[in-house]
Amino acid sequence: MTTHMLETAQVDIAYDVHGLLPTADGRPPLIMIAQPMDASGFGALASYFPDRTVVTYDPRGLGRSIRKDGRVDNSPTVQADDVHAVIEALGVGPVEMFASSGGAVTALALVAAYPSDLTTLVAHEPPLIPVLPDAAAAERARAGVRDAYEAKGSGAGMAAFIAMTSWQGEFTDDYFAQPAADPALFGMPTEDDGSRDDPLLSDRSWAVSSYRPDVAALAAAPTRVVIAVGEESQGTFTGRTSVAAAALLGQQATVFPSHHGGFLGGEFGYAGQPEAFARTLREVLAGNN
Repeated sequence: MTTHMLETAQVDIAYDVHGLLPTADGRPPLIMIAQPMDASGFGALASYFPDRTVVTYDPRGLGRSIRKDGRVDNSPTVQADDVHAVIEALGVGPVEMFASSGGAVTALALVAAYPSDLTTLVAHEPPLIPVLPDAAAAERARAGVRDAYEAKGSGAGMAAFIAMTSWQGEFTDDYFAQPAADPALFGMPTEDDGSRDDPLLSDRSWAVSSYRPDVAALAAAPTRVVIAVGEESQGTFTGRTSVAAAALLGQQATVFPSHHGGFLGGEFGYAGQPEAFARTLREVLAGNN
């Protein structure tokens, strides 16, 4: 693996190349992106692609990628520009991409803005509130996570986030009538550490979950776009956004093993099934989905 730093006026972007460039087999590199996770979360998944050149990166403001734009908000269109810059820096033409969560939203924005960058995109569980029939209620639920975080800190915020993302079905009155989620029940600290800059729990990434895909641009692009959903996510927030996004593109969501972080190998304490996930990803990239 080699690590590179792409310096731009707004951000210094760190990215890692696992393998050779140009690639040894002539296939395009496989880029893996996420948000708000950085490259460190792709160790397990990348290890199951020893025959491929895999590229990972840290989104601006996360991990090793240092912002110079004076901002703290996270925008999928801005991050799409960053990913485009990395692809240009690779200098090998269009690439394949696996993108998860907020990274999948960035990837959809990338295809819309730079349709020649990707040959295939596998967009895994993009959290796109506008595609939901209960979008207004989902926005209210998202605000509840932010409010819990602002009032009581990261433990309360994360407990509220887990309650939101594990809720089955639409956000009904029953959801909002629940008592506040107790962080102690999830083994999280109840004391407030005073920080309020978490990109997941604050409103700094609302532009990501508020993004509305440009369906016309995606349909016109030469990129093959596959929307993916974890088998354990069915009926949950990101499971529903995935199914709805796929329907907008005239397809059914492709089912992958495990949950929202199904490709993880325990890097953050919540392991998925990375080996099985990688097998499915290989099949989808080969067009067998």
